Amino acid sequence: MSLAKYRKKRNFRVSPEPRGSEGGKRKSSLLYVIQKHRASHLHYDFRLEWNGVLLSWAIPKGPSLDPSVKRLAMQVEDHPVDYGGFEGVIPAGEYGGGTVMLWDRGIWSPEVADVDAALSKGDLKFTLHGKKLGGSWALVRTRGYGGSSKSSWLLIKHRDAFASTKDITQQKPRSVLTRRLLAGIARDDGGDVATAASGDPQA
Repeated sequence: MSLAKYRKKRNFRVSPEPRGSEGGKRKSSLLYVIQKHRASHLHYDFRLEWNGVLLSWAIPKGPSLDPSVKRLAMQVEDHPVDYGGFEGVIPAGEYGGGTVMLWDRGIWSPEVADVDAALSKGDLKFTLHGKKLGGSWALVRTRGYGGSSKSSWLLIKHRDAFASTKDITQQKPRSVLTRRLLAGIARDDGGDVATAASGDPQA
C-alpha cells in the first residue's frame, strides 16, 4: 500500500489536500470516513484506514441503509490518513477539482480474522461506528460493473438494528465537521457555489 499514485495525481502547491505520510504507529482504533465530493459528478468517497493509509472507494450514489440495495463502489488510489480530516475546495483544473464535505467520520472494526486475505478475496465484512452510519456492512468485489473486475465492488448493508429504508444522504446532508452544506463550503472556501449547490438536497 503506497501513496505514490495519490501524490502523482496532485499538485500540492495548488491543492489544499494533505500530502500525507505512510505507515506510522498502529493505533488501537481504525479511522472510517465518507467525504461527499462534488467534482465533475457528485459522489461519495468511502475510506477505511488500513496499514497506514486510507483504502478508498468512490460510490456514485452514496451509501444505502437498505440491505436490499447494493451500491457500486469503485476502488481508487489509497489516500493518506490525515485526508480523513479534509474538507474544502480543490481548485478547478486540478485532479478531483470541486467541493469536498466531511460527510461522516468514526471508526471501523473488521468482522474477519485476516483483513488482507479478505481484501484479496474481495469480500470484506466490517462494523462501522460513525456519526451517521453504524452496524454491519460488506464490501464485495464484483464483475460486470465499471469495466474493471479489480476496481469494481459493491457496498452492502447487513440486516441489523441500523438497517433502514430511509435515504440517509437526503436525511442527513450536512458536514459532521462544520454542519455546512456543499454550497456553504464552496462559498466560504472560494469554490463554485452554483455547482456545489447542485449536490445539496433541493428544497
